Amino acid sequence: MARNTIAHIDPAAIAHNLNRVRAFAPDSRVMAVVKADAYGHRIDLCLPALEQADMLAVATIEEARAIRRLGNGLPVLLLEGVNDFGDLAVAADLGLELTVHHLHQLEALERFGRSPAGRLWLKIDTGMHRLGVPVEAAADMHRRLLALPGAEQVNLMSHFACAEEPSHPLNALQLERFRRATDGLEGERCLANSAGLINLPEARFDWVRAGLVLYGISPLPGQPGPELGLEPAMTLTAELLAINRVVAGESIGYGARFVAGHDMIVGVAGIGYGDGYPRSMADGAPVLVGGRSCRMCGKVSMDMITIDLAPCPQARVGDQVVLWGRGLPIETLAEAAGTIPYELVCRITRRVRFRSRGMVGSAGLRAVK
Repeated sequence: MARNTIAHIDPAAIAHNLNRVRAFAPDSRVMAVVKADAYGHRIDLCLPALEQADMLAVATIEEARAIRRLGNGLPVLLLEGVNDFGDLAVAADLGLELTVHHLHQLEALERFGRSPAGRLWLKIDTGMHRLGVPVEAAADMHRRLLALPGAEQVNLMSHFACAEEPSHPLNALQLERFRRATDGLEGERCLANSAGLINLPEARFDWVRAGLVLYGISPLPGQPGPELGLEPAMTLTAELLAINRVVAGESIGYGARFVAGHDMIVGVAGIGYGDGYPRSMADGAPVLVGGRSCRMCGKVSMDMITIDLAPCPQARVGDQVVLWGRGLPIETLAEAAGTIPYELVCRITRRVRFRSRGMVGSAGLRAVK
């Protein structure tokens, strides 16, 4: 029998979240970001739910190639462009649109002699200081890109550093720099990421880049996805492998970190850091057992976690344990682990089985037909 540690992916939730993005930015087109295997949700399971997006965006050629193998015909943007001259021919064969964020990429395109696709994207550094051409260089680079044979359009983009904090002064500064850099230049504009499209309506230009929100996860501190009308696309579950009695004064798990203050009933669930569940998860982190809220006790090990079953004394070996997802926001778990939701979903390991599933109630699952 297979180990029942499963990431249930709900395509209907992804489609719902795409509609929520359109509700936030009704006058913008949506670039659906599916890098890192759709933020750990598996690109093959997510693409059918994104058919109504206006284009897709990835970080690497390998990710773009996977999309093309799946037969998806949407435009695909390579967010980091290419650094190897030989990859320009690959990008052309795959029909990829390229981001140009550095002079060396422009020079490589000029040596290549043409644009790999009809549309290019010039990325401008407005204050993130990661990728992007200087504001003062934008106009000249835009002109040179438009001069490339096959370049029908050059769009303009940048990236917010602090969009999750709407009052942060860098947001206004980046917006002003972006407007100044693009003033008078032809092409469509894209500035807002997931946090920006929610928090900064003035940054919803022709395009918005939706990443984390598509998977039902909030980019805003203190506001889990359900509060924004989002639905979790991943519900991570395991099952109880054992139920033990631990008497007061005895410790549980590696390092004897947790000591029972009273007699306890402790469940052992089949998930651990070998599956991507973070070892940094704190005592008291919530889980759902049979739909009821319980708390972790003791350190996460490679294959198992231990759970205080006091709230559900009727629990039995084989019962389902929800680690995050429907009924248990991943944002809560990320806080308990001292990390961000992005890391939790992207670190799921290969031994976790993925299923395309829908939800019935808080404890039952049904397959999506």
